[in-house]
Amino acid sequence: MSLRTVSVCAWMALLSGPLPAAEREVVLLGYQFSPAELRIKRGDKVTWVNQEKRVSHSVLFLGSGEESERFFPGERWSRVFTLPGRYEYRCGPHPEMLGVVIVEE
Repeated sequence: MSLRTVSVCAWMALLSGPLPAAEREVVLLGYQFSPAELRIKRGDKVTWVNQEKRVSHSVLFLGSGEESERFFPGERWSRVFTLPGRYEYRCGPHPEMLGVVIVEE
């Protein structure tokens, strides 16, 4: 098999396979989620990054009660969203911090 044949086969595999999921970040700084509203596609991964100086946070989903462990400055927590819908959340220890992930098809 020639190099050209291998390249064409690899290119065809990329076209016929599923699109890779996107990765998005939400920054926690100043007792806020930024962006506070995030629209993503089903299968995408969202990572919350704590950029505070001294404060730990968590991500608590209001509909399910699912909550991350607390993560400290410089740490991060991720979740993959496999179902479409609206996922409202807040920080566990700081209920004034609100956010939403909207998952589209």
